[in-house]
Amino acid sequence: MTKYEEYISRIREEFGERLELVMGRLEEIAGDPAMDGEIGRYFSQVASYLLLQNSIVKEAWSGELERMSAERGADLNRQLYGGISGENYKTHLSNHRYAISAIGEDYGQLFAAVYSRIMAGNSLVFEGNILNLTLYAELVVEIYNLLEDSETTPEEVRASVYSFMHDNAELFQERRIDGMLDPDKDGVMELLMEGDLSDTAHLYRYGLYVGRDELESARFLNTLSQEEIQAMADTYTEGYRIGFATCGKDITKKSVVEIRYPLGFERMARAAVCNFSKIHLRSIAKPYSSSANKQYDYDHREDAALWMDKAYIERTLECIKTALEKNKGIAPGYGGPAVIEVFGEEPFSPETKSENPKYSSKQQQLDVQLQNESMQLIYSYIHGEERSFTVIAYPVASIGDRYEEIFAKTVEINTLDYSLYQTMQQKLIDVLDTADYVHILGCNGNRTDLKVKIWDLEDRSRQTAFENCVADVNIPVGEVFTSPVLEGTNGKLHVSQVYLEGLNYLNLEMDFTDGMITSYGCTNFEDPEEGRKYVFDNVLHHHTTLPMGEFAIGTNTTAFRMARDYDIADKLPILIAEKTGPHFAVGDTCYSYDEDNVSYNPDGKVIVARENAISALRKTDASKAYFNCHTDITIPYDELGAVIAVQKDGAEVAIIRDGRFVVPGTEELNVPLEAFLK
Repeated sequence: MTKYEEYISRIREEFGERLELVMGRLEEIAGDPAMDGEIGRYFSQVASYLLLQNSIVKEAWSGELERMSAERGADLNRQLYGGISGENYKTHLSNHRYAISAIGEDYGQLFAAVYSRIMAGNSLVFEGNILNLTLYAELVVEIYNLLEDSETTPEEVRASVYSFMHDNAELFQERRIDGMLDPDKDGVMELLMEGDLSDTAHLYRYGLYVGRDELESARFLNTLSQEEIQAMADTYTEGYRIGFATCGKDITKKSVVEIRYPLGFERMARAAVCNFSKIHLRSIAKPYSSSANKQYDYDHREDAALWMDKAYIERTLECIKTALEKNKGIAPGYGGPAVIEVFGEEPFSPETKSENPKYSSKQQQLDVQLQNESMQLIYSYIHGEERSFTVIAYPVASIGDRYEEIFAKTVEINTLDYSLYQTMQQKLIDVLDTADYVHILGCNGNRTDLKVKIWDLEDRSRQTAFENCVADVNIPVGEVFTSPVLEGTNGKLHVSQVYLEGLNYLNLEMDFTDGMITSYGCTNFEDPEEGRKYVFDNVLHHHTTLPMGEFAIGTNTTAFRMARDYDIADKLPILIAEKTGPHFAVGDTCYSYDEDNVSYNPDGKVIVARENAISALRKTDASKAYFNCHTDITIPYDELGAVIAVQKDGAEVAIIRDGRFVVPGTEELNVPLEAFLK
């Protein structure tokens, strides 16, 4: 019996009897709910869904899932996700708007949120893990029993859900932390390393949504030679290793790497696991898939508003600490994530719905508190200053008919000669290090007019303000970046269109005063206030303001050329888009939780611009030093009028003019741009 099988066996012993009892009750509810109308339909539907999850658990225990055909897998996937896919979602009881119209305001929101939480447990049941299944099945039965009494009030039902979330926080957080730190509790690794990757049936074994992109990714990667797959994996894992070396961190202190990969990329992920094992790192596999419905995801992003209060946040933080304490022996071995991203899906602009749960201003503050304090706890156990990461990205089939061409071009971009870029980027840094501030101006409709204050260097022969970033933690190659001085950083940032974390923004604007955002908005919606809230929710992440945590100049003009050649600029991930022009990150600096480590550029100069006035507060009050977000916003070259280094005496030295690099020795960067900058 494997370590994971022992873990699942312990859960079965603890929850198996409870699960059997509650499933018997759900069979009664699914067959003949005592309540009439839409409430009765809701309980029948949810009970049937839980019973389906239970049948999958039994197949996992018996080994039947291992023999599942692709046809059977596709059928299960439709049963699990078909209700929220496409037009079906409009009349699905997990849709807050529909649930309220069908069930009423007293219960619609709450019941839709519970349904969504149940669906979120699909991957666990495919692993044979019955923890979430048992707990949510018992909650549904408890609510059902309450409503059988005609005198039950909505407040009593809401109290039941609140108590459930509060009482089970320890179990939920323990599972989350265990899954991040402990390879012996990884239910995916055996499937990844031993599954038949030539058969698409394996994609359905994860319990995640499987759509066209997952199927086409698996199909296409299966056409590549093992040498090509190995080369992709080598670029990815070597970036992770070099990330430690570049920052002077000892990778031999680490024993675990978290591999995050998209369904369909199992061949590359398998090769990566083997690579990591050669440097004595055990892998934890974290697969993910595309969304069955992005509007569904957006609708449920603030469901916790239905039970969040100060006591809940304090309880959650207490449970996170307890879970970390249980893992304190292995937590320092966590090296950080190695991430494979994908891109190519159509940009998504969500519909805002008044029926969705929304955080109150107090809950927004509590959510920020939870994010800040939980990250501080986690970093205190895994020793955040010793960890690293790497990220690489590839396209998926949704990108269009030229998918395979774009994939090949992306592989080329991911393996560009870093030494060539390193030399040209050093020439940019030599100029930037003379600047008091850098003045950035837009053109062609871009209204950017921004002055970014640069660190004063005491000794330019030994110090630098900018990191010469090649291909390590952020693949592909191509940027120089710094943590700006906040005081003296002023002006407007504007981009006509940008795609951030899966969401599309039109005419995103931010104004900065002494490095802090003072106003913001976008034109996605007719009502400017809706645009402002969209940015507040998804870029500021409910912070009243954020600092400019990074100023960078992307130098990967080849990536820019690819975006224009294939008309995919709006589909590039931040990882690549940030290399295609100057970019500005709002939130934490690139060195958050790592400010006090010393690192050097290839020329031997020490990088001193590692903090700002906000992150410096870590020395007196860490709760005020970090925002736990970092969002890069890029101005493309064809919207860029000028980037000028302005020295203390007022002298100006241009870095970029009219979208072209003008520093001597960087002319080669302009070659891919010439077809677009006329």
